[in-house]
Amino acid sequence: MQDIQTARHSLAHIMAEAVDELFPNVKFGIGPAIDNGFYYDFDIEKSILPEDLEKIENKMRELIKRDVPFEHSTMKKAEALEFFKNQPYKVELINGIEDEEVGIYKSGNFVDLCRGPHVENSRELRGVSFKLMSIAGAYWKGDSKNKMLQRIYAVAFENKDELKQYLFMQEEAKRRDHRKIGEALDLFFIDDTAPGMPYWLPHGLKLFNTLLAFWREEHEKRGYHEISSPQLNTRTLWETSGHWAHYKDNMFTTGEENNPLALKPMNCPNSIIVYKRKVRSYRDLPLRFSDCDKLHRKEISGTLHGLFRVQSFTQDDSHNFIRPEQISEEINAILDIADRFYSIFDVKYQAVLSTRPEDFMGDINLWNRAEEALKEIMIKRFGEENFVLNEGDGAFYGPKIDLIMTDALGRQWQTGTIQLDFQLPRNFDIHFANEKGELETPVLVHRVIYGSFERFIGILIEHFEGAFPFWLAPTQIGIVPVGENDFEYAKEIKEKLSAFRTEIDLSQNGMGAKVNNYRKMKVPYVLILGQKERENGTISIKIRGGKQINDIDVEKFIKIASELNKEKELNLVEEF
Repeated sequence: MQDIQTARHSLAHIMAEAVDELFPNVKFGIGPAIDNGFYYDFDIEKSILPEDLEKIENKMRELIKRDVPFEHSTMKKAEALEFFKNQPYKVELINGIEDEEVGIYKSGNFVDLCRGPHVENSRELRGVSFKLMSIAGAYWKGDSKNKMLQRIYAVAFENKDELKQYLFMQEEAKRRDHRKIGEALDLFFIDDTAPGMPYWLPHGLKLFNTLLAFWREEHEKRGYHEISSPQLNTRTLWETSGHWAHYKDNMFTTGEENNPLALKPMNCPNSIIVYKRKVRSYRDLPLRFSDCDKLHRKEISGTLHGLFRVQSFTQDDSHNFIRPEQISEEINAILDIADRFYSIFDVKYQAVLSTRPEDFMGDINLWNRAEEALKEIMIKRFGEENFVLNEGDGAFYGPKIDLIMTDALGRQWQTGTIQLDFQLPRNFDIHFANEKGELETPVLVHRVIYGSFERFIGILIEHFEGAFPFWLAPTQIGIVPVGENDFEYAKEIKEKLSAFRTEIDLSQNGMGAKVNNYRKMKVPYVLILGQKERENGTISIKIRGGKQINDIDVEKFIKIASELNKEKELNLVEEF
């Protein structure tokens, strides 16, 4: 066997043959290898049901045992069109091939249009561990104007242990699903009347605002100036920025047909309008305008997914106007912020540098200088082996650095982005006066650290499984008076804890039920106040996921809790 991707591709053909034997009149789409596995698209009159997956999988194992070779050959296009005349999707693919010959692979009774590579014989697949996972709808060629096909997803690994580990992680991911936890903890919900636009509930908004307050505090220290700009702008702004030509279909528009208004999908043009309102000097630069306004982007309904893919979101944006010679210093300063923010949550990130694409705009010499500066920064900060160089994948207006975060399950998320932009400043004709009084064009740095609050909170929910660090928890302290005689003492304690997000349960429920409710809400510390605590002027503390400790001095607890807040500690203190 050449490698696991080759095996996955070969298994896709085996799956197609199994489906062909089990279901009549199958029309075949495509079946590539993908990360962790493979899929194949089918056009079948009968709907494939979840219970059919086991039948297909068993048939695949039977086919593999036949030890059939994978035989490669070529056909002239005319010959291939005749051979696949009853397979309309293959015919369409053949007609799109420019070469006079097309590649064919035969395995057993199944023949497919394919360039390979494949294993030499199905016996090489016997040691591969695979499992059919799910059925999904998929438009032919990803176009909603085309027919919806049935796609079977599968995973495949080199051995049983890898498959077992993958399936365990999948189950763990389901258990941590931010939509399920978000509902259980009363953080947010999304209603059908506003698709992809979250409702933040009181607990969720506390979490959101705590992240925002931390963000503001850290940026204020670093010379950022927060602004807020209009939600609606006329077409002329988006034409100047280029969004009207390239992004119109993803924008929500309203107003008159000849002069429409558009909800902003990004903040950059508005930041430039703020920059342009007065004459700027080289002494003003770097000039950093941060902006946490709501943004709106129109998405295909099938792509919406909890907080991960929404249509209304808050981006932790900033647009930094700098001189070309300030690029290195500014990018390093932004990466310092990323180090600070990600370390707070005990997550690692990897930097990916994307360079000049073929359709770049601007001065190639400036591009070269910028790319060399970014490469030098990457090497110095991360070492040559610890960052990824993605040649030719930068934006048309400048190179970029993407920050790829790894969560507690080892999953990677693209969160932060740092983009150099040489084009928008020219589109809007903005300048600064240099030391000689001559006008120069600034470089614009677009940057986010969280990415968007919504998506980042979704990641954090799954990363921490809803058990947030003390400083971030929506409710930091829950107070449980044992009986009605303890209500007044509980109120006194709550007053002393006014610096924290504290809730008190004065209901008629029993003590056990109250404590259990706070446990379900994953509150870090639950204070239990009964006769003994009231008489001694102390508190007893039930620590989340841990033990209960009794008869603790209130001021000592306040001091420890204050330190947890101040230092943004990840773990709870368990010894008092």
